[in-house]
Amino acid sequence: MLSSTDHDKLQQIMQENPENEALINRLLTSHQMEISTISHEIRNPLTLVYSTLQLIESQHPEVLTFSHWAELHQDIEYMTFLLEDLSSYNNGERLELTPVSASTYFRRIALSFAASIVDTDIEFVSRIPEDLPEISADPVKLRQAVLNLLRNACDALNKKAPDSQKPVITFSVTFHTDSLHIGVRDNGCGIAPEDQKTIFEPFVTHKPDGTGLGLAITRRIIQAHHGTVTLNSVLHNGTTFTLTLPVQ
Repeated sequence: MLSSTDHDKLQQIMQENPENEALINRLLTSHQMEISTISHEIRNPLTLVYSTLQLIESQHPEVLTFSHWAELHQDIEYMTFLLEDLSSYNNGERLELTPVSASTYFRRIALSFAASIVDTDIEFVSRIPEDLPEISADPVKLRQAVLNLLRNACDALNKKAPDSQKPVITFSVTFHTDSLHIGVRDNGCGIAPEDQKTIFEPFVTHKPDGTGLGLAITRRIIQAHHGTVTLNSVLHNGTTFTLTLPVQ
């Protein structure tokens, strides 16, 4: 698996001359196809295993009381999530671009996310102007990138001390000159300075049940859109992620 640093170095080499670019593109395509094949081949039998467990439960309900049965389910679910994230990371650069009305698009994301946290004590604030320009984007993958950040914000708030200030997530979209700036801000636990250096690297996670691919997927998708991802975080005082997308 290539890290984001490795990928950046390859991009620099590709820019040196057309022969380098053609060769590396072939190697990357082969690499992506291999990962997709492996992920697919593992996912199929894993699905069968999960279905078999469900069948056993329906025919022998007493297994639900067996020691470690719940942990077995959790392990299989984790493996499924990992394979899905691996596939998303592997295909993060393959975009299907289409014209997107930014105001309508990001408001729909905001409404969908707000509905998902309606039963929590999190206050969700969205600031999305009506006059944002149209952008060229892959709507499915861009939505995935943004929702990854919003869900991370929820996780950060869940780690807060119960007696701290009211949990708030702020989602904002602004337009400056020739780019959109999408911000996701939380007043949660923050990220330690030593962790910020590797937070976008694949398989690096500080969550007990995380795959370590969420932020790596987000960064890869945004870079494929020729955009950038920046982080500003203070431990115990919240985090802000900013996505910058060019407007053509």
